[in-house]
Amino acid sequence: MILGAVMASKVPASVFAGGEPAKAAWVVGVMMFPLVARAFGILASLLGVLAVKHKEGDNPMRALDRGFYVATALAVVGMAVSAFWLLRIDVAPGVAGYGSAWWHFLACGVIGVVTAFAYLRITQYYTEHEYRPVRSIADASMTGPATNIIAGMAVGFESTAAPVVVISIAIIGAFALGQSSGFPEAGLFGTAVATMGMLSTAAYILAMDTFGPIADNAGGIIEMSGQPDSVRRQADVLDSAGNTTKALTKGYAIGSAALAAFLLFSAYMDEVRSYGQHLTTVDIAKPEIFVAALLGGMLVFLFTSMTIRAVGKAAVTVIQDVRDQFKEFPGIMLGTQKPDYGRTVDIVTKASLREMVMPGLLATLFPVAVGVIFRMLGVGAEAVAAFLMVATIVGILLALTLNNSGGSWDNAKKYIELGFDGGKGTDTHKAAIAGDTVGDPFKDTAGPSLHVLIKLLATVTLVLAPLFINIAK
Repeated sequence: MILGAVMASKVPASVFAGGEPAKAAWVVGVMMFPLVARAFGILASLLGVLAVKHKEGDNPMRALDRGFYVATALAVVGMAVSAFWLLRIDVAPGVAGYGSAWWHFLACGVIGVVTAFAYLRITQYYTEHEYRPVRSIADASMTGPATNIIAGMAVGFESTAAPVVVISIAIIGAFALGQSSGFPEAGLFGTAVATMGMLSTAAYILAMDTFGPIADNAGGIIEMSGQPDSVRRQADVLDSAGNTTKALTKGYAIGSAALAAFLLFSAYMDEVRSYGQHLTTVDIAKPEIFVAALLGGMLVFLFTSMTIRAVGKAAVTVIQDVRDQFKEFPGIMLGTQKPDYGRTVDIVTKASLREMVMPGLLATLFPVAVGVIFRMLGVGAEAVAAFLMVATIVGILLALTLNNSGGSWDNAKKYIELGFDGGKGTDTHKAAIAGDTVGDPFKDTAGPSLHVLIKLLATVTLVLAPLFINIAK
């Protein structure tokens, strides 16, 4: 809304058939465009959820995909209506160019929708057991846990290539379309509209995300209640689809974080210039700026290390508590006594709060320290820009790797449990369990935490930009 208002206010009143009053009304319309387009997106997502129908024997992902296609198509229609209604200008006689500019922004929105679709399909390819990557991990499990983990890491690293190409095309394409609209300084607004397009089906994506934990817990209830094997098999199919949807939504979140981070980085540069410091480029050839960029990349890995180690420390505590309960209550193994579940849950809850303090402080204070220290060297604002730029790039790539590795390990285990490559209880299955155990902190802790880190770094540096600026003498 802010970017739209800034862009719209710079369009001359002489362009409008109604003069200054028409321009004032149009500026309000441009600011309302994100709200109206998002409202259409919510309605489209609702209808998409209602379109999910599952037939006996079908892959559950096909039913979920069908709903997503419906939501995507309706979201595009809603964005087209919003753009024609709120971004179109009734131009004055003799004025050319501005009247058809609205479709440039519609095209930006479509780029965002297509980007979301591409991200979901790419993530699905790397994490669903119907495709080569997951099956290759299952095959590698036949020779032990080591080869399972090697294969899973290889899949995670490979999975970064296609999303980076897609997001690069989206950013460049949306920026170019915005600039070609004829409106002044519309490139960033075009990228913002692409981000809106990517988020237009967010409500449906959230519904897919919640499907995963529901299916997972339903499978746990079926397992604990001793249901027949036929029921467990159906639950495993749903759980496998749930693992895929959780991976899909994480890939989607990374894509939206990448687009949003580009906008926030541009906003940081604009804010620095608004305070009188001429900063249009980041010169990484300067040793100070190169070091700041290096620190940005390092922060991502240090933060990831702390989140994964936190999971390991909590797991050790829980395992120790379980062993202690077996000693304290011998009847647990005989089925005559119940474990103290509350004690174990309490350990996990306290650990989750305690272990996140240091990563949180690191993400908040480290960029501030970089800005203040490099300001003493005369390059504070530029150093923070380099720090933010590299941290964002490295964070996106590492989050993709962690999320897709974890999701592929999980579904490789599920694929074996469905009866392939030896089936449940075999050495192959045990190797897949080892890979899944490694993948859980990757996809459930470190990967999602990096989404927060990327946006938090951009927000902190944007809010505190005046602190990093060297006052001109």
